[in-house]
Amino acid sequence: MKFLPLSLATLLAATAPLNAAPAGPTLSLNVRLRYEDVQQTGLRDAEALTVRTRLGLSPAPFHGWTALLEGENIATPDGDCYSQAGLNPGGTGRAVVADPELTEINQAWLAYTYGGTTATLGRQRLVLDNARFVGDSGWRQDMQTFDAIVVQDKTLEKTVLTYAYLDRINRVFGDRHPQGYWHSDSHLLNASYAGLPGGTLTGYAYLLDFKPPAAANSCATYGASFAGKAKLSPELTLAYRLEAAHQTDYGSSQLNYSANYFLLETGLSAKPGGLTVGYEVLGSDHGTGFKTPLATLHAFNGWADLFLATPATGLRDTYVKLGAPLPGAVALVAVGHWYESATGATRLGTEFNLQLSRKFGPRCTGLLKYADFRRGNTTQPDVRKIWAQVEFAL
Repeated sequence: MKFLPLSLATLLAATAPLNAAPAGPTLSLNVRLRYEDVQQTGLRDAEALTVRTRLGLSPAPFHGWTALLEGENIATPDGDCYSQAGLNPGGTGRAVVADPELTEINQAWLAYTYGGTTATLGRQRLVLDNARFVGDSGWRQDMQTFDAIVVQDKTLEKTVLTYAYLDRINRVFGDRHPQGYWHSDSHLLNASYAGLPGGTLTGYAYLLDFKPPAAANSCATYGASFAGKAKLSPELTLAYRLEAAHQTDYGSSQLNYSANYFLLETGLSAKPGGLTVGYEVLGSDHGTGFKTPLATLHAFNGWADLFLATPATGLRDTYVKLGAPLPGAVALVAVGHWYESATGATRLGTEFNLQLSRKFGPRCTGLLKYADFRRGNTTQPDVRKIWAQVEFAL
């Protein structure tokens, strides 16, 4: 931590002349300072003050070739005030905050574009659709990345075709954690067409095969979604999303199950704000819940992160989301969730989420965030989380 303020000042000073020359290399910098407080039944409270620094360098594009090398550091003044997912003995008995101290290569890739086709090889971010099945888990300080080859084609009008082969999954816990990375032999196929009158139709097949110790997360998912917007009046817009998928065990999995996924979401937005209601079902079969091992999980089923893994009896999430601008250029988001099991309709709990955010100029954003999960039975803990964050991006 001692060298951090000096190094950041040096990087900021160095960035200006590099960015001033469009034909030369580009330096990127992202600094996120976050305080997270967690209160969870059965565990000691956790307090995590972390700063995440990312520095990236991209050479000037050359005859269709582009590249990125990006390093990342996560530091904290007292790492034993929280459990770093079990990595620090001093955090034993405290609630988990999955932001371990680390220094690593976050991204390192080389890409080539010819016509409407781009192929990218190396360690990279990958987000497909709304990140429900494949995402970068960007909320955590150490994002999820993929050692992969990704080919994306936009040759056909209003059509995007994506294929990815995943060799390794670099998860949010870092390399020191037993579950910090997964060896993979996985294939992703995704095709979307935005030329329909009502919105975008997307079909996908995600064939995930992981080696031990992650073999149980291997699965094959086939699905489709339709999402769009319609103007009801000059001031009022209707948005909607319908999605369904089917999943079975696959590859190295020793499980035997077949489960379904369903989502129906609709919302109205106008100048005063927006209101969205949704119903999501992750099914279950033979004691195994529908799996989403590569998703940006924090964005779904509540910010308290109680359902990062689908319960064995599945999950039904009924939710209402309100978004509104407040005085002082502050943006408000409030969400209520009501959870039940997909089989048996057992009440699992309720959750309230609240977020206030504000931009300070083009590069800095402040955020306050709150999650409160109240359990419906003794299989779940009560959880309350508070975040305060400032992020600078260049």
